[in-house]
Amino acid sequence: MTEASVRAPSLQAFLDAFNAHDVDAVMSFFSDDCVFDMPRGPEPGGRRLIGREQVRAGIQSRFEGIPDIRYGDDRHWTCGDRGVSEWTIRGTTSSGEHIEVRGCDLFEFADGKISRKDSFWKIVE
Repeated sequence: MTEASVRAPSLQAFLDAFNAHDVDAVMSFFSDDCVFDMPRGPEPGGRRLIGREQVRAGIQSRFEGIPDIRYGDDRHWTCGDRGVSEWTIRGTTSSGEHIEVRGCDLFEFADGKISRKDSFWKIVE
């Protein structure tokens, strides 16, 4: 493992870009060959988005589906080429449903960028 491969981006700055709803800023944290495993989807691991184009579309769909989404109550840590963010999402879906749910992201890093983001949300009943 090289020094460059373990350099992790600031996960707080990454979350700040999400809270700004700035897709370009969010995407600046991802590697060219990134993978984003969404919390929902047709497979046990959610829907897998591969590459910058699919990940960008997934990020944009999050902002469209929950236009006022905010991540708060957050904390982050990294260790080598891995990282974790914990947060609470609050917002209102485009259909008018209010959501407030705890979740986390598991990250893998390569060359100072996010190579994989795997998202998990609690199921609120």
